[in-house]
Amino acid sequence: MNSLTVRMARSSARHPWRAIVGWLVFVALCLAAGSAVGMNSARTADYRVGEAGRAEAMAAEGHLERRSAEQVLISARSGTLGTEAARAAVRDLTTRMERLPEVAEVAAPVRSADGRILMVEVALRGEERDAKDKVDALTAQTTAVQRAHPELLFQETGSPSISKGVDEQRGDDLALSEKITLPVTLLTLLVVFGSLTMAAVPLLLALSSIAAAVGLSMVASHVSPDTGVGTNVILMIGLAVGVDYTLFHLKREREERARSGGRLSTQALVELAAATSGRAVMVSGFAVVASTATLYLASDVVFSSLATGTVVVVLVAMASSLTALPALLTVLGKRAERRAARRAERGRPVRRLRGGSGGSGETGGSRERGERGEKGENGKRGESGGRVWAALLRPAARHPLATLGVSVLALLALVVPLAGLHITEMSRDTHSREIPAMRVYDRLNEAFPQHRVTHQVVVRADAARAAEVAEALDALTRLADADPLFTGTPRLRTSADHRVSTLELRVPYLGDSDQAYDSLDHLRHDYLPATVGRIAGAEYGVSGDVARYTDYPAHQNGKLPLVLGALLLVTFLMTLYAFRSVVLGLIGVALNLLSAAAALGLLVLVFQHTWAEGLLDFRSTGSIGSRVPLFLFVILFGLSMDYQVFVVSRIREAVLAGTPTRQAVLDGIRRSASVVTSAAVVMTTVFVSFVFLHIIEMKQIGFVLAAAVLLDAFVVRILILPSAMLLLGERSWWPARPDRGTAEPRAQVPPGRPVVDVR
Repeated sequence: MNSLTVRMARSSARHPWRAIVGWLVFVALCLAAGSAVGMNSARTADYRVGEAGRAEAMAAEGHLERRSAEQVLISARSGTLGTEAARAAVRDLTTRMERLPEVAEVAAPVRSADGRILMVEVALRGEERDAKDKVDALTAQTTAVQRAHPELLFQETGSPSISKGVDEQRGDDLALSEKITLPVTLLTLLVVFGSLTMAAVPLLLALSSIAAAVGLSMVASHVSPDTGVGTNVILMIGLAVGVDYTLFHLKREREERARSGGRLSTQALVELAAATSGRAVMVSGFAVVASTATLYLASDVVFSSLATGTVVVVLVAMASSLTALPALLTVLGKRAERRAARRAERGRPVRRLRGGSGGSGETGGSRERGERGEKGENGKRGESGGRVWAALLRPAARHPLATLGVSVLALLALVVPLAGLHITEMSRDTHSREIPAMRVYDRLNEAFPQHRVTHQVVVRADAARAAEVAEALDALTRLADADPLFTGTPRLRTSADHRVSTLELRVPYLGDSDQAYDSLDHLRHDYLPATVGRIAGAEYGVSGDVARYTDYPAHQNGKLPLVLGALLLVTFLMTLYAFRSVVLGLIGVALNLLSAAAALGLLVLVFQHTWAEGLLDFRSTGSIGSRVPLFLFVILFGLSMDYQVFVVSRIREAVLAGTPTRQAVLDGIRRSASVVTSAAVVMTTVFVSFVFLHIIEMKQIGFVLAAAVLLDAFVVRILILPSAMLLLGERSWWPARPDRGTAEPRAQVPPGRPVVDVR
């Protein structure tokens, strides 16, 4: 045994305290480096895609980009809004706001149609992405005016204050998610190991990995800008894979300890676990990294940020399971051996080790029974099978063809709702109304419908054609005036060099309404080609919130075939590398596609309809967030490799040891069943906790990942995979049939060591 994983484990086991201290120093250095360089957040320009992005870039070139703005609503607390009181309040508010360095302009007040509300719009200076950081200065002045005019009601809203409210809500949601996830994860691990010490090891390593990854992600953000979701994904993926990788390693070490009957030292057991589960962790970890890296092909700053966070935390989690974990196991194992020796000297019975894989309570026994597990196919309890897993595997063992057919048909039934999949960009209107600024936003939309949506038409042409551009935009204005989808007075601006012009057109409908999208279609496909489109050499486009909501999903749909194709290729190649089998590579790709499609179909069934709104506390938008499908496919394909590699590795070990493929399939899945189940429970807990978040897209991501993991663990790995491999038999390994008797040799130490439980 001289693989990289074994050498790393051997080094850590020989110098455990050096390895543990080294890991803690590494975590501290990562955090220190991250704090030193800070987080590099994405800028407004990083988000530009499609026609809307090109239009925004042209407007920025002429210094005519849209400014972020806050709207302050002024109304009487009771009765009508008095003219004198309103004037005084507006004067006070305007004076205060104009003094702020963050403010570019304060517009004249606008009265609502019913005369009950005045609106004062305050435009901010600088980057659109930075506007939320300037809100506090404005709200402070609004609060001061409120104190000076207690008879009136002042309320503030706008994109900056809504973004700030969303960030605060996200922070509160993540805190709640942690409160749910950490105790449930600890409880799950406690059930698996029956020991608080051993249950705490995976959790502590995962948390330390997350801490290190957060620091490294700050450094990485200077290469791939952070969009504010990097920390979210590090917490979600880091806890899932961090616990899983440690769990795989720990369970294998305990299984080998139980099998050895005291014949192997703690160091030998650590090395043996590294040679088996350690290799599986490395392969599955690199599979997650390679799969996630395909997100960079989407050419989208949000997906790049998600990919960076995932790649960093997975690599760190791998490092912890291959260095710090062997050291911890060595320290705990030697402590347990010393305790067992003292008990033996006193004539007290040695504590027995709970079963390594199925909780069967086996402490050694026959080496043949330990290595080969149960003999037979019909569910007798063996080393790692257990009655439950024997019963679950019985359909695949006795009727593989029928089990395969029924299971695949069941998943295909879940795929059917995908026919009605409707993908949209989740707009500002989908945010939770628990955010105060959103409630004011609803009041603003009701009182001032003409301010609901603004399209920005941007035209760039030679300065010599400025008169033609002005004439064309005037014609465009007349067309909009005659269209009931548009309202208000258009606003025309021209750059100082007369090369860029913008025309703002208002729509009295909400941004997620059909009318708002229809108005955009009229502009892009009818009015602009008939006016500006006739100017030779002129470039034009439409930007604005609705344009962004339209172009972003279209951009993702255009990139989906490229990313999905790369993902399928990566999955196939990683499986081929791990098992040298084309057949298993094709099976892995097919099963991942099937489980991901089934989970996505289930998501459509739940979130595009209203029947589950009360159950999951959401308001259906009748659509799925544009980022959800691609994120699901990439993350699920990576995480599924954890189960694929771990399960098939156990099967392949048995085949290499001389077991026929049919028996190896049943034994391998029985031996790995409890680990896969425990890992699935931990992952599901992490993902389900995101269902409690208020942000609808995060709810959808949490739900679909939880559903996908459960389907993968309990349907794909327990029913479909064994059925397929049992039907294929030796052909599963084509073209390279494993050489019998080539399994890794076991480490040997003098016999007679007591069997101890590492607690």
